[in-house]
Amino acid sequence: MARRTDWPLPPPDDGRPPFGDGPAEGAARPSGGRVRESSLSPEERARAICLRLLTGSPRTRKQLADALAKRDVDAEAAEAVLDRLEAAGLIDDAAFAGAWVESRHHGRGLARRALARELRTRGVESTVVDEAVGRLDADTEEEKARELVARKLRATRGLDREKRIRRLAGMLARRGYGEGLAIRVVREALEAEGEDTEDLLEG
Repeated sequence: MARRTDWPLPPPDDGRPPFGDGPAEGAARPSGGRVRESSLSPEERARAICLRLLTGSPRTRKQLADALAKRDVDAEAAEAVLDRLEAAGLIDDAAFAGAWVESRHHGRGLARRALARELRTRGVESTVVDEAVGRLDADTEEEKARELVARKLRATRGLDREKRIRRLAGMLARRGYGEGLAIRVVREALEAEGEDTEDLLEG
């Protein structure tokens, strides 16, 4: 059994995932028989649970803490394990937030407001959230909004103008774009197609 000072191991520096393809240490014996959790100390059990979760995908410290609490892991042992994993770089909320913003903005087109909301629900501290979403400036956000409208515009052709506006602006709102930006981007896209948006402009 590993001594406390033997773990956690730092992530490998050879470009491989931090835990490889096999099960987390402490989760299974070489023979394939799973270790009974009841035979582990509270800290060993907490570590095994965290490593299994982290092997599947990155997690925030809060997500791991919630998972340990749900499994009735001793709170003091859980805190000690989370501190060790964080010190080893296996938990990094700032890196998690940065990767989340990059992926969800470019992949789903989410705006800063929606990204911040998602990160906060995952337990990322406000200062870390602000730093991560702050990497997206207003121009980048507006450019993505235009791209989203351009993609959706063709599917709204044939609808009356008010319905097109509601559908396109609603799509942007669901992704966290402010009402003013959404209306402006939609109006400009419709104007480019020859729609009369003068009354919309006045509103």
